[in-house]
Amino acid sequence: MSLDTTIHKASTLIEALPYLQSFRGHTFLIKMGGSAMDDPELVKKVMRDIVFLEVAGINPVVVHGGGKAISAAMAKSGLKAEFIGGFRVTTPEAIEIVEQTLSHTINPGLVEMIRHFGGKAAGVPGTDVFLGERIQAKNDSGQSVDIGRVGQAVGCQLEKMQEALDAEIVPVISPLASELGTGKPLNVNADLAAAALAKQLRATKLVYLSDVPGILSDPSDESSLIPSINPEGAKHLMADGTISGGMLPKIQSALDAIHAGVGKVHFIDGRMPHSLLLEIFTQSGIGTEITGT
Repeated sequence: MSLDTTIHKASTLIEALPYLQSFRGHTFLIKMGGSAMDDPELVKKVMRDIVFLEVAGINPVVVHGGGKAISAAMAKSGLKAEFIGGFRVTTPEAIEIVEQTLSHTINPGLVEMIRHFGGKAAGVPGTDVFLGERIQAKNDSGQSVDIGRVGQAVGCQLEKMQEALDAEIVPVISPLASELGTGKPLNVNADLAAAALAKQLRATKLVYLSDVPGILSDPSDESSLIPSINPEGAKHLMADGTISGGMLPKIQSALDAIHAGVGKVHFIDGRMPHSLLLEIFTQSGIGTEITGT
């Protein structure tokens, strides 16, 4: 390794120093989803970055998705994946597969990766964290449709998660909620679940790791990335249709989180190695941040 390369690495550490000092002891809520979870090698890199945060004195909390894995498990069981209004129709048979895949396959795998890199992590079933109510979706005709055991998070129970944080253990949480009144599991959109938890925790940062680079001023051009935007700017892009489709609920949940006291919300491309560290610990960042002002 050349001396210039070594000096450059040292300069990178120095650039990160003020951020490390500022964020020590703070809580970051990291939501993993999309095709960023499809490549095991990329997932490993993200888990190693999360261990870096833990070692640096930051309290990372992970909420994960798993849509493609759920669809594959359903197909293997002879069940067809059906979506209405962006929500997965979740029958009583399907919720068993959803719970099995999220809490007993994906979740333990992420926990094991963190431990492999020397970190401390514990899987926390979403049903032990999120309280939920069932929701309906709207079909193409605008009619409300029953989509089964699908819900929204209306509250959070922080006891088990707080125990993990107090013990300097990374909580890894599945997007399932315990239905108010029955205690039965509900399938919850992971983006919305992450935002609900970040609001309760008053997290310093809510980070969405997905398969898009961030908010684009031209959705067809990835080079049109918007590095930073405030809530009013984001609302304008939603109103004029620049932000549309699957990004709409993400951005709305981000704005709700900002309004509730979350410091900043970040949208970054989890397919890029070390995008989490590049966004948080460099001046230029790598994705889009939504600020409170």
